[in-house]
Amino acid sequence: MTSRKDFIRNGSLLSAGIMLGAGKLKAGSVWNTSLESKRPPLADRHFSSEAVEKVIVQVKKGINNEEMGWLFENCFPNTLDTTVDFSVKNGRPDTYVITGDIDAMWLRDSTAQVWPYLPLMKQDSQLQKLIAGVINRQTQCIILDPYANSFYKDGSRVSEWKDTDRTDMKPGTHERKWEIDSLCYPIRLAWHYWEMSGDTSPFDSNWKEAIRLTLQTFREQQRKRR
Repeated sequence: MTSRKDFIRNGSLLSAGIMLGAGKLKAGSVWNTSLESKRPPLADRHFSSEAVEKVIVQVKKGINNEEMGWLFENCFPNTLDTTVDFSVKNGRPDTYVITGDIDAMWLRDSTAQVWPYLPLMKQDSQLQKLIAGVINRQTQCIILDPYANSFYKDGSRVSEWKDTDRTDMKPGTHERKWEIDSLCYPIRLAWHYWEMSGDTSPFDSNWKEAIRLTLQTFREQQRKRR
Protein backbone atom coordinates (compact mmCIF):
# COMPACT_ATOMS: atom_id res chain seq x y z
CA MET A 1 0.00 0.00 0.00
CA THR A 2 1.36 3.41 -0.94
CA SER A 3 1.66 5.78 2.01
CA ARG A 4 0.59 9.43 1.80
CA LYS A 5 4.23 10.45 2.23
CA ASP A 6 5.33 8.29 -0.72
CA PHE A 7 2.45 9.56 -2.85
CA ILE A 8 3.35 13.20 -2.20
CA ARG A 9 7.06 12.56 -2.79
CA ASN A 10 6.53 10.68 -6.04
CA GLY A 11 4.04 13.26 -7.27
CA SER A 12 6.51 16.04 -6.58
CA LEU A 13 9.25 14.17 -8.44
CA LEU A 14 6.98 13.70 -11.44
CA SER A 15 6.17 17.41 -11.51
CA ALA A 16 9.83 18.33 -11.17
CA GLY A 17 10.81 15.99 -13.99
CA ILE A 18 8.27 17.49 -16.34
CA MET A 19 9.28 21.05 -15.41
CA LEU A 20 12.93 20.31 -16.07
CA GLY A 21 12.10 19.18 -19.58
CA ALA A 22 12.51 15.45 -19.20
CA GLY A 23 11.38 15.08 -22.80
CA LYS A 24 7.99 14.89 -24.47
CA LEU A 25 5.69 12.34 -22.91
CA LYS A 26 4.03 9.91 -25.25
CA ALA A 27 1.44 7.44 -24.09
CA GLY A 28 -1.76 5.76 -25.12
CA SER A 29 -5.16 6.49 -23.67
CA VAL A 30 -5.08 6.44 -19.88
CA TRP A 31 -8.80 6.60 -19.14
CA ASN A 32 -11.98 7.86 -20.68
CA THR A 33 -12.76 11.43 -19.71
CA SER A 34 -14.36 14.48 -21.20
CA LEU A 35 -11.12 16.36 -20.46
CA GLU A 36 -13.07 19.20 -18.94
CA SER A 37 -11.13 21.22 -16.40
CA LYS A 38 -11.67 20.05 -12.84
CA ARG A 39 -10.11 23.20 -11.36
CA PRO A 40 -12.31 25.53 -9.32
CA PRO A 41 -13.56 28.66 -11.13
CA LEU A 42 -10.96 31.42 -10.99
CA ALA A 43 -12.94 33.39 -8.40
CA ASP A 44 -13.02 30.34 -6.08
CA ARG A 45 -9.31 29.51 -6.23
CA HIS A 46 -7.44 30.14 -2.99
CA PHE A 47 -4.34 31.56 -4.70
CA SER A 48 -3.35 32.27 -8.30
CA SER A 49 0.18 32.47 -9.68
CA GLU A 50 1.05 33.78 -13.13
CA ALA A 51 4.27 31.77 -13.09
CA VAL A 52 2.41 28.54 -12.37
CA GLU A 53 -0.12 29.23 -15.12
CA LYS A 54 2.71 29.83 -17.61
CA VAL A 55 4.33 26.51 -16.67
CA ILE A 56 1.04 24.72 -17.25
CA VAL A 57 0.80 26.16 -20.76
CA GLN A 58 4.44 25.35 -21.54
CA VAL A 59 4.25 21.77 -20.24
CA LYS A 60 1.02 20.99 -22.07
CA LYS A 61 2.66 22.08 -25.32
CA GLY A 62 5.41 19.52 -24.75
CA ILE A 63 3.09 16.60 -24.00
CA ASN A 64 1.73 14.74 -27.00
CA ASN A 65 -0.89 12.85 -25.02
CA GLU A 66 -3.96 15.01 -24.40
CA GLU A 67 -5.05 13.15 -21.28
CA MET A 68 -1.61 13.49 -19.68
CA GLY A 69 -1.66 17.21 -20.38
CA TRP A 70 -5.13 17.42 -18.84
CA LEU A 71 -3.88 15.55 -15.76
CA PHE A 72 -0.94 17.92 -15.28
CA GLU A 73 -3.12 20.99 -15.77
CA ASN A 74 -5.47 19.86 -13.01
CA CYS A 75 -2.94 18.42 -10.56
CA PHE A 76 0.05 20.78 -10.61
CA PRO A 77 -1.83 23.88 -9.33
CA ASN A 78 -4.14 21.96 -6.98
CA THR A 79 -2.31 22.99 -3.81
CA LEU A 80 -2.73 26.66 -4.74
CA ASP A 81 -6.26 26.21 -6.02
CA THR A 82 -7.70 24.38 -3.03
CA THR A 83 -5.46 23.98 0.05
CA VAL A 84 -3.68 27.25 0.91
CA ASP A 85 -5.03 30.08 3.03
CA PHE A 86 -2.75 33.11 2.56
CA SER A 87 -2.90 36.32 4.57
CA VAL A 88 -0.66 38.94 6.13
CA LYS A 89 -0.43 38.70 9.91
CA ASN A 90 1.35 41.38 11.95
CA GLY A 91 2.97 42.64 8.76
CA ARG A 92 4.34 39.20 7.82
CA PRO A 93 3.05 36.64 5.30
CA ASP A 94 1.17 33.76 6.90
CA THR A 95 0.14 30.66 4.97
CA TYR A 96 -1.94 27.86 6.40
CA VAL A 97 -1.94 24.71 4.25
CA ILE A 98 -4.44 21.89 4.72
CA THR A 99 -3.74 18.42 3.36
CA GLY A 100 -6.73 18.62 1.07
CA ASP A 101 -9.13 16.32 2.92
CA ILE A 102 -8.49 17.31 6.55
CA ASP A 103 -8.69 20.83 7.95
CA ALA A 104 -5.27 20.68 9.60
CA MET A 105 -1.72 21.56 8.60
CA TRP A 106 1.00 18.92 8.77
CA LEU A 107 4.57 20.21 9.08
CA ARG A 108 5.85 17.55 6.69
CA ASP A 109 3.04 17.69 4.15
CA SER A 110 2.87 21.47 3.93
CA THR A 111 6.54 21.48 2.91
CA ALA A 112 5.96 18.79 0.28
CA GLN A 113 2.86 20.51 -1.09
CA VAL A 114 4.61 23.80 -1.93
CA TRP A 115 7.93 22.19 -2.87
CA PRO A 116 7.28 22.05 -6.66
CA TYR A 117 6.73 25.84 -6.74
CA LEU A 118 10.11 26.84 -5.27
CA PRO A 119 11.86 27.18 -8.67
CA LEU A 120 9.17 29.66 -9.77
CA MET A 121 9.62 32.17 -6.93
CA LYS A 122 11.95 34.45 -8.88
CA GLN A 123 9.27 34.83 -11.53
CA ASP A 124 6.45 35.56 -9.07
CA SER A 125 7.00 37.70 -5.97
CA GLN A 126 3.56 36.85 -4.58
CA LEU A 127 4.31 33.15 -4.85
CA GLN A 128 7.53 33.76 -2.91
CA LYS A 129 5.52 35.54 -0.19
CA LEU A 130 3.13 32.59 -0.05
CA ILE A 131 6.01 30.17 0.58
CA ALA A 132 7.59 32.54 3.11
CA GLY A 133 4.21 32.43 4.82
CA VAL A 134 4.43 28.65 5.07
CA ILE A 135 7.80 29.00 6.83
CA ASN A 136 6.34 31.58 9.21
CA ARG A 137 3.35 29.37 9.99
CA GLN A 138 5.58 26.31 10.54
CA THR A 139 7.65 28.40 12.94
CA GLN A 140 4.53 29.22 14.97
CA CYS A 141 3.55 25.55 15.03
CA ILE A 142 6.93 24.32 16.27
CA ILE A 143 7.02 26.94 19.01
CA LEU A 144 3.54 25.86 20.11
CA ASP A 145 4.55 22.20 20.33
CA PRO A 146 7.64 20.58 18.75
CA TYR A 147 6.17 17.15 19.52
CA ALA A 148 3.00 17.71 17.46
CA ASN A 149 2.87 16.80 13.79
CA SER A 150 -0.27 18.70 12.70
CA PHE A 151 -2.03 21.88 13.74
CA TYR A 152 -5.21 23.91 13.33
CA LYS A 153 -5.33 27.42 11.94
CA ASP A 154 -7.39 28.49 14.95
CA GLY A 155 -5.01 28.45 17.90
CA SER A 156 -7.91 28.05 20.35
CA ARG A 157 -9.39 24.97 18.66
CA VAL A 158 -9.23 21.79 20.74
CA SER A 159 -8.47 18.45 19.12
CA GLU A 160 -11.10 15.73 19.10
CA TRP A 161 -8.48 13.44 20.66
CA LYS A 162 -7.68 15.63 23.66
CA ASP A 163 -9.67 13.51 26.09
CA THR A 164 -8.14 10.23 24.93
CA ASP A 165 -4.55 11.30 24.16
CA ARG A 166 -2.39 10.72 27.23
CA THR A 167 0.06 13.49 26.30
CA ASP A 168 -0.19 17.27 26.74
CA MET A 169 -2.55 18.24 23.90
CA LYS A 170 -2.45 22.04 23.70
CA PRO A 171 -5.22 24.03 21.96
CA GLY A 172 -4.27 24.49 18.32
CA THR A 173 -2.74 21.03 17.90
CA HIS A 174 -4.58 18.48 15.76
CA GLU A 175 -2.38 15.42 16.31
CA ARG A 176 0.53 14.83 18.65
CA LYS A 177 2.29 11.91 16.98
CA TRP A 178 5.96 12.82 17.06
CA GLU A 179 7.99 11.91 13.98
CA ILE A 180 11.50 13.09 13.19
CA ASP A 181 10.52 14.15 9.66
CA SER A 182 7.93 16.55 11.09
CA LEU A 183 10.83 18.72 12.27
CA CYS A 184 13.20 17.94 9.38
CA TYR A 185 10.86 19.07 6.61
CA PRO A 186 10.54 22.70 7.82
CA ILE A 187 14.34 22.91 7.87
CA ARG A 188 14.43 21.52 4.35
CA LEU A 189 11.93 24.12 3.15
CA ALA A 190 13.73 26.99 4.91
CA TRP A 191 17.10 26.04 3.43
CA HIS A 192 15.89 25.71 -0.14
CA TYR A 193 13.76 28.84 0.13
CA TRP A 194 16.84 30.82 1.14
CA GLU A 195 19.02 29.06 -1.44
CA MET A 196 16.64 29.91 -4.29
CA SER A 197 15.53 33.39 -3.21
CA GLY A 198 18.30 34.82 -1.02
CA ASP A 199 15.57 36.22 1.23
CA THR A 200 16.25 36.03 4.97
CA SER A 201 13.09 37.77 6.21
CA PRO A 202 11.45 34.57 7.57
CA PHE A 203 14.48 33.84 9.75
CA ASP A 204 13.78 36.12 12.68
CA SER A 205 14.07 35.50 16.43
CA ASN A 206 10.96 33.31 16.38
CA TRP A 207 12.43 31.11 13.68
CA LYS A 208 15.65 30.79 15.70
CA GLU A 209 13.58 29.78 18.73
CA ALA A 210 11.84 27.11 16.63
CA ILE A 211 15.24 25.77 15.54
CA ARG A 212 16.39 25.74 19.18
CA LEU A 213 13.32 23.71 20.14
CA THR A 214 13.93 21.39 17.19
CA LEU A 215 17.49 20.65 18.35
CA GLN A 216 16.32 20.26 21.93
CA THR A 217 13.67 17.74 20.86
CA PHE A 218 16.17 15.77 18.79
CA ARG A 219 18.53 15.58 21.76
CA GLU A 220 15.73 14.48 24.09
CA GLN A 221 14.79 11.68 21.72
CA GLN A 222 18.38 10.52 21.16
CA ARG A 223 18.99 9.57 24.80
CA LYS A 224 16.19 7.63 26.44
CA ARG A 225 16.57 6.32 30.01
CA ARG A 226 14.80 3.14 30.99
